[in-house]
Amino acid sequence: MMDPMDALPLKPFELMTVDDYAAIGLKCGLEVHQQLLTRSKLFCRCPAGLYSSDYDAEILRHMRPTLSEMGEYDGTALMEKKTRKNIIYRVHHATVCTYEFDDTPPFAMDDDAIDIALGLALLLRLNLVDELHIARKQYLDGSIPAGFQRTTILGVDGWLPFKDRRIGIRQLGLEEDSCREVYDRGHERAFLTDRLGTPLIEVVTEPDMVTPQETAEACSLIGRLCRSTGKVRRGYGATRQDVNVSVTGGTRIEIKGVPQIWRIPRLVYNEASRQLALLRIRDELAARGVTRDTVRTASRDVTALLEGTSYAPVRAAVTIGHRARCILLAKFAGLLNTPTQQYRTFAGEFSDRVRVIACLTALPNLVHSDAASTSLSAREWQALRQQMNADPDDTLILVWGDRCDTETACAEIDARAREATIGVPSDTRQPFKDGTNGFERVLPGAARMYPDTDMPPIEITANRLRRARANLPEFLWHTEARFRTGGMVEADLLRLAISSRSVVATRAIEELHLSPVLLGVLLSQRLIALRRAGLRPHRLTNDALEAILTAYARGRVAREGLAWLLEQILRRRSTDTIIDEDVLRFLDELDMQPATEARIEQTIDRALDAAAPRHFATRRKRERYVMGRLMAELIGRVEGTALLRRLGERLDRPRPAVPRERAKA
Repeated sequence: MMDPMDALPLKPFELMTVDDYAAIGLKCGLEVHQQLLTRSKLFCRCPAGLYSSDYDAEILRHMRPTLSEMGEYDGTALMEKKTRKNIIYRVHHATVCTYEFDDTPPFAMDDDAIDIALGLALLLRLNLVDELHIARKQYLDGSIPAGFQRTTILGVDGWLPFKDRRIGIRQLGLEEDSCREVYDRGHERAFLTDRLGTPLIEVVTEPDMVTPQETAEACSLIGRLCRSTGKVRRGYGATRQDVNVSVTGGTRIEIKGVPQIWRIPRLVYNEASRQLALLRIRDELAARGVTRDTVRTASRDVTALLEGTSYAPVRAAVTIGHRARCILLAKFAGLLNTPTQQYRTFAGEFSDRVRVIACLTALPNLVHSDAASTSLSAREWQALRQQMNADPDDTLILVWGDRCDTETACAEIDARAREATIGVPSDTRQPFKDGTNGFERVLPGAARMYPDTDMPPIEITANRLRRARANLPEFLWHTEARFRTGGMVEADLLRLAISSRSVVATRAIEELHLSPVLLGVLLSQRLIALRRAGLRPHRLTNDALEAILTAYARGRVAREGLAWLLEQILRRRSTDTIIDEDVLRFLDELDMQPATEARIEQTIDRALDAAAPRHFATRRKRERYVMGRLMAELIGRVEGTALLRRLGERLDRPRPAVPRERAKA
């Protein structure tokens, strides 16, 4: 039997080529959100970066749509109204204040956040604005209690070098982060407010990426550029990206809040597949004579008909007093089984709407007659077809739950069926762990942003710009090129280039003429190992590391002693910060001067005397044992390769003959 996924409109993910993506007109853009490393939140003085699941109180709110100044309702607001959600905010006194619930005017924008964002705008080669004008952007899912986010744009029309071309940067914005979602089930959605208000930049690219892999690579480049400043937050959730995808004939679809870059290629592939599948379904409906104006649906309560069903989800719902409702989609027969993404079919488009808007979140939340054998009995489906007066080319969809929810579900199924006649509806999608995506909400309208009359403009002065430029690191790609030219291992290179230690490596290469390979091992691999051992290498200032490398370059420390020296100074110095003077004193205490020839020979003699040949099965084993004893005593005072060579020479010498004593008479 053929795998239904073989009917996808694209070849398998692993077989797709650049030409394949060009043939479907794939275009991708990014909106990269990165938290900034500030002490305070953006528009109040609550501390930023203090996360905890503890809370002192819960606040209940309901969202309701209001008319804009143009006398219009936002489509997302109307959608959220249908959900009838209870929005619960869990608040902790240490991380939230009345500003964030729109009960207090905003404070002045955090200066550190502005300076960090300006620096990033300069690295992205953006044309900077003369004044920051604060706007309100509607947030209608409840993740911001005020219902809007304060945001501003710092620069437009920049670019990044990417492979053999440039990626356009449309703009960089500075805004406040939203709440952390705790759960979203049924008619209840809960948030923690500790993250609310944290300064956040949004980097928006042009749709210049043409494969899923390029999209992930460009996202990684932007993320590494941000981290190279040392002024952004790290860790899960500190960086999130929205991925915009379209194909020829489709429309821009935003996959919202992708938490990890490695997920992007599969998400892009599946969204491209989905759009192509929806375009094929549109064409098939047109061939059947179904247009947006001629779509015919009908729904009816069928609870009485299914009271004795053996299908467990419906039986359980009816038992507790819930209702079952059926909707007919005329001339849709067979279409709901059409594969749209890996592991998902067109039926999932309806299930997602029912889950999000009708709040029927327990899955499965619907069954349909195109897959009749997997749910109700054949007799029950036949009874439903008679009840609904269905023709053979019609499809039935059954939902169950609260009466109001099932009515909402059928209304949404009707709306989604009408959208199928136009191809790809403008949705915001949510990413799933299997690389597919699902409906999250309708795309917000263009009028969701409007001026904030509470905040005056902020002038970007010449002094402020000079200060921002003075604190910039060099371009990330220049640092990476320097390290790569010197032969540094790629993994070390990528880690070190975005680290605050990259400055140390650059100076050591240019001024001390040290090997980039050695610096990669020492400042990347070794510092990571020390951190995992609990020795807190962040206590070592860059000046301290430079003092250690200078001592090595001047012959005060042997190559093999560098890692040992790092570990020893971290173990023996308990201060929170270790500076260059601490390193110099430590070197004097240890007397790390290179070993003299006499000391080396004496140490080898003692080690060989303690390792008689008869105790070792092979010369190699004896040599390894002796070398271990030598390095324990001479580490940092002699190069290991030179010591090993000298030991080998000693072992190669013929042993002098020792006269045997005559036995006594």
